[in-house]
Amino acid sequence: MQKFMDWLQATVMPPMARIGNNKYLVSIRNGLVLTLPAIISGSVFMILANIPIPVWTHFIKPYVGMMGVAVNASFGIISLLAVIGIGFQLSQELGVDAISGAGLSTMAFILLSFNDKFTLDTANFSSSGLFTAIITAFVSVSIFNFFKKRDIVIKLPAGVPPAVSNSFVALIPGFVILILFWTVRVPLGIDVNQVVQAIFHPLLFAMNTLPGILVYTLLVSLLWVCGIHGDMTLEGIADPIFLQFLTANATALAHHQPLPYNTAMGFSSLFVNVGGTGATITLVLLMLFSKSKTYRDLGRLAFPSALFEINEPVIFGFPLVMNPITMIPFIVVPLVLATGSFLLMSIGWVSAPSAMVPWTMPPIIGPLMATNWDWRAAVWSAVELVIATAAYYPFFKAAEKQMLTDEQKQVTAADQ
Repeated sequence: MQKFMDWLQATVMPPMARIGNNKYLVSIRNGLVLTLPAIISGSVFMILANIPIPVWTHFIKPYVGMMGVAVNASFGIISLLAVIGIGFQLSQELGVDAISGAGLSTMAFILLSFNDKFTLDTANFSSSGLFTAIITAFVSVSIFNFFKKRDIVIKLPAGVPPAVSNSFVALIPGFVILILFWTVRVPLGIDVNQVVQAIFHPLLFAMNTLPGILVYTLLVSLLWVCGIHGDMTLEGIADPIFLQFLTANATALAHHQPLPYNTAMGFSSLFVNVGGTGATITLVLLMLFSKSKTYRDLGRLAFPSALFEINEPVIFGFPLVMNPITMIPFIVVPLVLATGSFLLMSIGWVSAPSAMVPWTMPPIIGPLMATNWDWRAAVWSAVELVIATAAYYPFFKAAEKQMLTDEQKQVTAADQ
């Protein structure tokens, strides 16, 4: 086991850590945060419009169309918000004016959203244009950074207000960006959004398959075991995909169609990471009733945060990091829960996520709300807690036995 841990630390972790700290992936991760208020707000309208209580259903029926406007207005601009957020964050990472970078990225993205009849196609503002938004922000800010770092910009006197001065600094690179994207979309007639969708289609397909989501889940767990924030490291790669899936599910639900994606945003955070990555809330529950005073105290400390999916206290306090005893359940339990959730959704026994709820929602409640009030999702979440508890139990008892021995030694040493 120790040899395996050493191999992970020496071979796998360094490149994964570099990926997690890559400026471009960090900008995606942080930039997509700008989309969350819109998505969560739109999801609230969707959840309220579909509460399965007859009295409420009768009351809300005349207003469902009105509430749909709020859903479309929020979910329908995900890519537009993403290009603003990513352009802003990448500009900060590269050390150029963030507002200018966000503005130039947005200009380029909107230009690519014109159709062959030279009219603006706002359909690209929804999740279908998410990858185009990412690439557009990358290219636009990189061009801006190229001109800025080589001082190929217009400079105004020192007394000019910074806002005005920065706008002129962005003038030359902005013109180049406009010419470039206009040439691609208008004279050349290239529909970048279609090209990008074709390129990323295999990745989209893979992430909605059981093997694909299991590989993702395994990587997250392995990173955590080695002390690296697995979810945050892979967010820049995975979140654009899961967000696109969620929007497609929300659209399908609004049109009373089958939900196309099982692994939409919320699948991992609510159905796999029950009570935090590794389903560690169950370990916290075991600690609450432990014979070891150390574990009982840690359980009391970790329980409030674990209830809301925050498990750093137990991961670093137990610890789970580099711990051969608990590494097995920490890795295996999420794989089991991911498999069970995916299969149940595939056969229609549990609904897939169709609404964005905060990842900090407690187990049972979060899955219930994310699946349009599907009571079966709440039941399955409760079953998951039982499965995870049973899996952690023998490994926890082994750790508890060792801890009791250590505590007894400390008592004996104190008495001497």
